[in-house]
Amino acid sequence: MPQLCLRNITYGHREPPLVEAGNAIIEQGDRVAVIGRNGAGKSTLLRLLMDSSDLDGGAIEKSPDCRVAMLEQSIPNDINDSVYDVIASGLSNDHYEDWDIQYRVEAMLSKMDLDGEINFSSLSGGLKRRVLLSKCIVSDPDVLLLDEPTNHLDIDAILQLEKFLQSYTKTIIFITHDRALMQSLATKIINIDNGRLISWTGRYHDFLRHKESLLAAEEKANALFDKRLSQEEVWIRQGIKARRTRNEGRVRALEKMRDEHRSRRKRQGTVQFSEQTMQSSGKQVFEIDNVSFCYHDRAIIKSFTTICKRGDKIGIIGANGSGKSTLVNLILGNLQPTSGTIKQGSKLEVAYFDQQQQVLEPEKTLIENVAGGSDTVTIGDQSKHIISYLQDFLFSPEAARKPVKNLSGGERNRALLAKLFLKPCNVLVLDEPTNDLDIETLELLEEKLSEYQGTLLLISHDRQFLNNLVTSTFVLPGDGSVQEYSGGYDDYISQRPNPQKKVSIKETPKQKPEPIILDKSDKKELAKLCKQIEKLEQQQKKLHAKMGESEFYQQSDESITETQNKAAKIASELEEAYAHWEKLES
Repeated sequence: MPQLCLRNITYGHREPPLVEAGNAIIEQGDRVAVIGRNGAGKSTLLRLLMDSSDLDGGAIEKSPDCRVAMLEQSIPNDINDSVYDVIASGLSNDHYEDWDIQYRVEAMLSKMDLDGEINFSSLSGGLKRRVLLSKCIVSDPDVLLLDEPTNHLDIDAILQLEKFLQSYTKTIIFITHDRALMQSLATKIINIDNGRLISWTGRYHDFLRHKESLLAAEEKANALFDKRLSQEEVWIRQGIKARRTRNEGRVRALEKMRDEHRSRRKRQGTVQFSEQTMQSSGKQVFEIDNVSFCYHDRAIIKSFTTICKRGDKIGIIGANGSGKSTLVNLILGNLQPTSGTIKQGSKLEVAYFDQQQQVLEPEKTLIENVAGGSDTVTIGDQSKHIISYLQDFLFSPEAARKPVKNLSGGERNRALLAKLFLKPCNVLVLDEPTNDLDIETLELLEEKLSEYQGTLLLISHDRQFLNNLVTSTFVLPGDGSVQEYSGGYDDYISQRPNPQKKVSIKETPKQKPEPIILDKSDKKELAKLCKQIEKLEQQQKKLHAKMGESEFYQQSDESITETQNKAAKIASELEEAYAHWEKLES
């Protein structure tokens, strides 16, 4: 049974609207990734799924008693309550008894490994997101909406979130630029493309192939239409000869074709990264010999030795606060080591992308930030008007004259890249460049960096970005050591010695009171329940694998519905079995 139906929805208070006459159906248990360019209306769509009163046309229909909760992209900075109270506020709109609120919140604190007494404002960004996610799911909503849930999380936190969401049995609709997360989690894609909603059931990689064929077909159809229109325009202009043979039906058809051509939406362009000419650095870019760095008696970096050569592309990964930015600043000479030496090579020209965007002045316009107020910029040996240059980064002339403080997160990152690529450099340092970028821009940046002839230092939590780019990886586990591996993130995972099993959010140990001793019948029931859960999980896994294949949706509607209903029934039985199992285990 459909849980959400989007029927001919139109929204976006502008011409043309963000989405026009869009349709999609979301079934119970779907895990839907919403994708599209920056500014396409992804976050707006999620907010409309919460409250459709701002729709400009059409309707969003929900199944009876469907409850929806949403995790916003930004973390509020005005919350000064305890973790317990923040999670409990997720139950404020429903009628719960005090004992039920306490039971639900304490169960959530245990599941998410959180301390309810700590003040929310004192937590790291990753823990704050975990608390806000707990607030969303404490009321057990039927649909969970997530807007960029991995932004600014380190890789371990992303993996924990990914594992938790894979085990979550309710419907999930999420926006993300993390392609690895999308590929592992999504069973359906909704693409907001040029004012349309394109719905595709299946995995992300399958959707990319589907979209490529759609775009090719659209381009072919447009070319054929334009050719016919051109022929009709020639006919109508043939003067007296045409007027003698003209029929009014053909004239009306031409007018209709003209209207259709005028109303056709132009596709948003792609970012054009212009490469500056640069002189090569020396063959050896930097040499680190037994370097340590301490701060307030804490060893941030311990006894690290390595050599970096021209053309190396180095990924730097580790938990938030593990010392990644400190290591980069030591390498660049912005910090002095407590012990050891760092030698920089000759002819180094460094450009630094700062994730905090401190090089952008919020009160100044985009033109002033990128070109210092000048009308032109120089790329290689050519001059280009600043408006034209910023259009290469998808900024309209109006946006170019706006203060930077009015730009979105994705637009600010593009502005920073526009400024960065004006500087000739042979050492490029990027600190989390992928945050807030849409996937198409991210992939173009990836392609540009793969062609870059200089040396790259890349701090990133994007696993696929690292896999596709870097030649070696520095891993900072948080104990002061720096471990070096060949290749990208997956290569590091396969090379690390005796990898520790990562504890998921759901599995995180928590100190519990002494257990009650089960009697004989309880033990028998528990053993039977474990077998039942194992059997249901195997059935669910097979069904999900079957439903993830593109061939599945080429069957009759009756067959598809029958399988989906069976999957929903198994999910419901599993939920009941888990609840009973947890009760017996506790």
